[in-house]
Formats: sequence, C-alpha cells, structure tokens
Amino acid sequence: MALSGSTNFEPNVTEFVEEAFERCGIELRTGYDLKTAKRSINLMLAEWANRGLNQWTIEQTTQALTEGTSSYSLNSNVIDILDMSLRRTTNNETTDTSMSRISRAEYLNIPTKDTKSRPSQFFFDKLTTPVIKIWPSPENSTDVLLFNKIVRMDDADTAINTIDMPFRFYPCFAAGLAYYISQKRAPERTQVLKAAYEEEFRRAADQDEDRASFRIKPSMRSSY
Repeated sequence: MALSGSTNFEPNVTEFVEEAFERCGIELRTGYDLKTAKRSINLMLAEWANRGLNQWTIEQTTQALTEGTSSYSLNSNVIDILDMSLRRTTNNETTDTSMSRISRAEYLNIPTKDTKSRPSQFFFDKLTTPVIKIWPSPENSTDVLLFNKIVRMDDADTAINTIDMPFRFYPCFAAGLAYYISQKRAPERTQVLKAAYEEEFRRAADQDEDRASFRIKPSMRSSY
C-alpha cells in the first residue's frame, strides 16, 4: 500500500474558517465574514485559556532578584504560574528549592512583608500587567526565581497565518469555531455544533492533561 509520506497538514486561518462555515451550512463570501470569524477565533482562544486548554504554551523562565525587592512585573501575556523554585548558587553548586503558592488573602495577611530572608512563598497577582510577589523579601541579589508560566496563545491576526498548535487539537479548534460562528450565522445548528465542540474539547483536554510533560510554545507564522 502506497503512503503519502507527508505530515505537513497545517491549515491556515482562512481554511479553518471555511471548514467552520461549511459545518454551519453556509459559505464564506465576504471580507466581513472573515473578520468576524477571526474575532470568534480570538474569543475562543481566550475561552481555552480560562478552561486550561493551553498546556503547550508553557514556558520555563527565570527572574533575577534584587535584595529587598519583593514585587516583580511580568509580561502582559502571562496567564498563570504553575510552579516556582528559588535557585541559589553557592561555591559553584546550584540548588533549587521549591516555593509554596499562597492566595491574595494569605499574602495580605502577612504582617512583616519587608522581612529579609530566603524567599519561600509567592503570590501571583493577575493584573493587566501581572506581578509576582514573594515572601520573605530577598536577602541578596544573587538568587534567581525559576518558574513555569502559561502564556497567552497568539491571536489570529492574518488570514494566511497558520495556528501552530499540536496536530491533535485541530478537531477541537474546527468544532469550536463552527459553534461560535453558528451563534451569529446559523442559530438553528448551534445546539448540535455545541455538543460536537464539547465532545472534541473533552478529548483535547484529556490529551492535554495526559501529555503535560510534552510542552511546546506555539507561534503564528506566515504560510508562505
């Protein structure tokens, strides 16, 4: 049996939109159709982030500490912090010590926030510009924070861009986009498409959890 030998199926934004419109029983005809579909894509990606379906956007990063400084701003695309360790190097030997995450209320109730010592706890303040707050305050400027952060998925900004997500998420993406578009263009199909979307979402979420150790960062790139 002859095989294609090809594994480069990678639909661009327009192709996903066409698939979604077909599932709604309508045609993609105008520039506005594409514009409103891209808006739906970005809203759906925000929904995925809220529902935790974006494990492939996890990045490991570091933050240098400054003695006496307990707050550090992050890029606005950071959604959450999964875990954090304090990295200390002494006599060319590096040691990572796990830090505990605390809530806003727990951080606010710490009476001595200026106490200097080895940081052991952190609070992630989900502001427009996210902030990490650690306690105790760093006792030196040589320690480093090491943490895994979940970053926001790239927007669908250009029709010819591809959405670089793991191949197994394509069915969920297509089903979800069809459901979103149906609410505006084919309400008679919304319930059926919603059921299909939720089923695909469940499968994708199960795979995302099972393969959480396999993490890659997506990017939006041109297909030409």
